[in-house]
Order: sequence, then structure tokens, then C-alpha cells
Amino acid sequence: MTLLDFILHVDKHLEVFVQNYGAWVYAVLFLIIFVETGVVVMPFLPGDSLLFVVGAMCGVGLMSYPLSVGLLLAAAILGNQSNYAIGRYFGPKVFGWEDSRWFNKKAFEQAHAFYEKYGGITIVAARFMPFLRTFAPFVAGVACMTRRRFLLFDVTGGALWVIGIVTIGYFFGNISWVKLHLDKIIWAMILIPGLVIMAGALRARLKSA
Repeated sequence: MTLLDFILHVDKHLEVFVQNYGAWVYAVLFLIIFVETGVVVMPFLPGDSLLFVVGAMCGVGLMSYPLSVGLLLAAAILGNQSNYAIGRYFGPKVFGWEDSRWFNKKAFEQAHAFYEKYGGITIVAARFMPFLRTFAPFVAGVACMTRRRFLLFDVTGGALWVIGIVTIGYFFGNISWVKLHLDKIIWAMILIPGLVIMAGALRARLKSA
């Protein structure tokens, strides 16, 4: 089983795992969400699709909804805190660097100012965007966004992401049409946010040109 196969058929693999290993599935899910949000080099693990399928599993009684939401929310929040701490560790070191061919100190200071002013909405919105949700907390740490401010938006974004998508999966994941087209829905969860990011970046670049 390849990683791509797991991502695109997470419903089938997760159901088999639940049937074979029971409660151990909660530990595995916690680890996946924690690593995806907490280790900056792991942005390719399933996120949205996994939460949706977990909700669907809860909807048919294979998993506990309260336990799933609680554990996954904890994993999402702690993962972001880990990623932020890694970035925060490197941030002060970066602030001490001087301008060079590879580093623009003024641009870095502007990034810090941006995260203090607009970073909250970035942290919340990034939860729903593959890849970006892995890098946003790290960049917030590097840019030295204040810890209290980051924690507020980390918890807010994590709650909206986990509770929102698991609940949607709980109510809609077992509808016949959804189950029949789940592979296409998973592709949409992966591709649409990426296209939105690319369109936004292209628009910003055209405006600045």
C-alpha cells in the first residue's frame, strides 16, 4: 500500500484497520494529525479527507464521535504548537542575521509585522488548506508571532477544522451518493484549496507587477 493509495482510499483502509485493531485506531489517527500539523516536512499526510472519513465511521457506530473529536482536536492543537515552537526556536537566530545574498532582513521584519497584524486569520484559514496548514504555524514561529496570540487562533482554527469536518462526515459521509463519489470528493479536498492558493498568489503577483 502506497501513501497515495492510503490518501485516496482512506475510507477503505480505515474501516479495515478499525475492524482488525479496534481502539488502536485512535492512537494512529492522533499520530497522523499531530505529525501532519506538527512536523514541517510532513505536509503530504491526509488531513481533511481523514477527518471526513472518521466522521462517517462515527456515523455508523464504528468509532466514538466524542472521543474522535477530542483526540483529533488535541492532536491538531498540539501539532501546531510543536510546529510554532520549532519556528520560534529559529526565529530569534534569524533576526540576528545581517542582509546577505540569501537573506533579506527587511523582508523578514515585514513578515513579522504581517503576522502580528494579519497572522490570526492566516492561522485559522490555513487549517482548511493542504500543505499551507503545515507551514503556517512554522512561519508564525519564525516571524515571532506572540505566543498568546498564536494560541488563540491555533485553538480557534483547530476547533473549526476538526469539529466542522468530522461533523460533516458524521451527517453526510454515509449517504449513498457521497460514498459512491468519495474518491472524487477526496481529490476535490486536495486540489480545490491548492488552486485557490495559486489563484490568490497569481493575483497578488499581477497587482505588484
